[in-house]
Amino acid sequence: MKNVVVTKLPLPPQDQLDIEIVERKGTGHPDYISDAISEEASRQLPLYYLNEFGHIFHHNLDKTLLVGGQAAPKFGGGDVLQPIYIIISGRAVTEVRTEDGVVQVPLGTVLLKAAKSWLKENLPHLDVEHHVVVDYKVGKGSADLVGVFELGKTVPLANDTSVGVGFAPFSTLEQLVYTTERKLNSPEVKAKIEALGEDIKVMDLRIKDKIKLTVAAAIISSKVRDPGEYMAVKEQIKDTVEGIAREIAPNHDVEVYVNTADKPEAGIFYLTVTGTSAEHGDDGMTGRGNRVNGLITPMRPMSLEAAAGKNPVNHVGKLYNVAANLIAKKVIEEVPEAGEVYVELLSQIGKPITEPLVAAIRVKGELNPTIEKRVKEIVEAELDKMPEITKMILEKKVSLF
Repeated sequence: MKNVVVTKLPLPPQDQLDIEIVERKGTGHPDYISDAISEEASRQLPLYYLNEFGHIFHHNLDKTLLVGGQAAPKFGGGDVLQPIYIIISGRAVTEVRTEDGVVQVPLGTVLLKAAKSWLKENLPHLDVEHHVVVDYKVGKGSADLVGVFELGKTVPLANDTSVGVGFAPFSTLEQLVYTTERKLNSPEVKAKIEALGEDIKVMDLRIKDKIKLTVAAAIISSKVRDPGEYMAVKEQIKDTVEGIAREIAPNHDVEVYVNTADKPEAGIFYLTVTGTSAEHGDDGMTGRGNRVNGLITPMRPMSLEAAAGKNPVNHVGKLYNVAANLIAKKVIEEVPEAGEVYVELLSQIGKPITEPLVAAIRVKGELNPTIEKRVKEIVEAELDKMPEITKMILEKKVSLF
């Protein structure tokens, strides 16, 4: 039996709280870029290990730093004056001892290809060859291929003592924030609003039934010829967000604000050459952005772990945050009487990842012996499937930010 503890949380549902604050940093935000590059590097390296050696070796690449460049956007054009600098940091196995001798891992090639591929795919206005410099500084390690196969027959052991946190379901405000950024960064909206960049941050405040939704959206300078066109783009963004709000929060009074730092009378507009504020001094770092559920929720329990970039085999700072969110969703799906559920998974270094020191499940809805038993059964079954999360991560079947 797992150490699963189910308790009643004597708080009202999130939607009934008098005040709520939720944030999401979108695709082009410097912190999102840092998370994404850490994770893509940590996904491609295991795939290389598996392809070449049949085993995923130890690595952690969760310390990516983005140093903002300098740019001079202007209506109808603009230039990047100093490139964005990105450095991937961490540690990894770089040589493997096999029966035929020592094999070197082309670490730099794998990491740089992963980073540049992600940038090209997700930031179409960024010239990867000229607007950004990608570097890496990774501590080197070695492994004995002959000795790892015995380890592969057992459940991985937690490499840290850490807490993973999850909750379900999203409140109305949380759903609104998440959906707003995802839709604004969707191909269909980009086709309609060509000047809209990828750096989109959404911050929502709800006070009872009133919502103030603030969007910071980078506008592509080459796509707007003058202040009039810029203001028209802002109106398009606002109209789009108001449409989303009517669908998701029809019973709320929603006010939408776009690029509130603009001062047209002073010639100040949120213009970018590349679609990201990283082009002009806005820095980023892995772990400073969205949590595994895709949001920043200061009024909910949150883990401060940087899930992106950690190895997907036994780093509980990654696995337990993913598992906690999966468990929370599963409980709500199968035991709707729970109303809302919070999950905290605490690991203990050196113990099997399937056996946390405690799995604390807190429900806001109904709780009786029957419901408690059903919840415990779900949690135990999900914990037994923990090793499967590795494959889900490598196949991009779970979101990490």
